[in-house]
Amino acid sequence: MGRGKVELKRIENPTTRQVTFSKRRNGLLKKAFELSILCDAEIALLIFSPAGKVYQYASHDMDRIIGRYRREVGLPESDSLRCRTVEFWRNEIEETKRTTENLERRLRHLSGEDLLRLGMKELKQLERQLKIGVERIRSKKHRDLQEENTRLHKEVKLLDDQLHDSAAAASASATSGLILGSVNAFPSFLLG
Repeated sequence: MGRGKVELKRIENPTTRQVTFSKRRNGLLKKAFELSILCDAEIALLIFSPAGKVYQYASHDMDRIIGRYRREVGLPESDSLRCRTVEFWRNEIEETKRTTENLERRLRHLSGEDLLRLGMKELKQLERQLKIGVERIRSKKHRDLQEENTRLHKEVKLLDDQLHDSAAAASASATSGLILGSVNAFPSFLLG
């Protein structure tokens, strides 16, 4: 009696999905091994788990099989791919160097250095950039001073209120002391 037909869809339960993955992965690796032995086939099998872990089987050298596959389907050899990658990074490095040099030159110009090399157009553009920068700094400084002024006004008002409350409390205390003192100043035969 055989198993029933299995509906092929993603298994929702993560534990069941992991168990199924492990069992079927092992079965697939076993079948690949058997096929390579029984039929003298060159087999390379790569499996990436959902977690990113890699499992592989190669009946012969994996690199040789992958190289053969690349030739069969017309993909470039891995060495030429490496050469292109090296060339890509060489170009990236050169571009980054050029960008860095341009930024350093602009920074020197903004700080007033190396201005003799600039033409009239570049000098006017630098002047505009400096004016815009000065205006931004003044605007920020003005906002910061307004915020500081508002904060100080609040502190002064708070201190003034505290001083006023203390003075009122001291005045009330002094007045009650005078009243008590004047009551005590009467001879006791008059009070009683």
